[in-house]
Amino acid sequence: MAARSDPRQPLPRLTELPGARPGRDPTRVIKRGPSRVPPEVVAATQRDRLFDGLARTVALKGYAAARVSDICQAAGVTRPAFYALFEGKDDAFLATYRHGIGVVLNLMESAFQQAGDWPSGIRAALRTLLGTLASVPAFARLAIVEVDAAGPAARRERDRLLRRFDQFFAAAPAQPGLPTADELVGSIVGGIHSTIYRYVTQSRTAELPSLLPALTYFALAPFLGPAGAARHGQADPGDEDIEPAPCAPKIG
Repeated sequence: MAARSDPRQPLPRLTELPGARPGRDPTRVIKRGPSRVPPEVVAATQRDRLFDGLARTVALKGYAAARVSDICQAAGVTRPAFYALFEGKDDAFLATYRHGIGVVLNLMESAFQQAGDWPSGIRAALRTLLGTLASVPAFARLAIVEVDAAGPAARRERDRLLRRFDQFFAAAPAQPGLPTADELVGSIVGGIHSTIYRYVTQSRTAELPSLLPALTYFALAPFLGPAGAARHGQADPGDEDIEPAPCAPKIG
């Protein structure tokens, strides 16, 4: 089992999720001219474009078939610029994956903290997770499905980052007779991941918000009992009216 990450580790600042915008988004074109753009700004812009280009290319072609040249073409970035930022495709994938999961966790943590109590926080975090993945299907495909094809290092990183989701259960009420918190929470997080995986592999990513009542019940039942979990897991008419996440801006 992967070691727990430090829950005090700061999350990255909220930015767009990889795949939310086209890599060749015209608003990120680096204009030529007498006024030079600082090298660090150029590098950051190219990195973000490569994150988007990689996410969309991997979602379309699959990790194994995606070539560095394809990613560069989708991002509008040259191969030398790619290799100035990443050692290769594996390194770029891991950077994109880590960045995207950090953005998702940031959004979930914000929703959780704004809720009035722990059960409502779990529901709010799950609603954010499902809505965010539905808003950016390219990243959902990369993070949920294609990470399996990206090799042992990517799978180890997935297992490590999944343990970051344990933080949402730190305030769960203790129940006598339950398995240890580590085993129980690991099973809950794994079950949620497996359900999302099934929907994404079946090209049903847009339907993910409909899972909110069932996944809320599943997450809460061990701690609140069936009646308490059912009360918090009840469907709400607005559950499926998901606006694009803040990390998934609409491109007109």
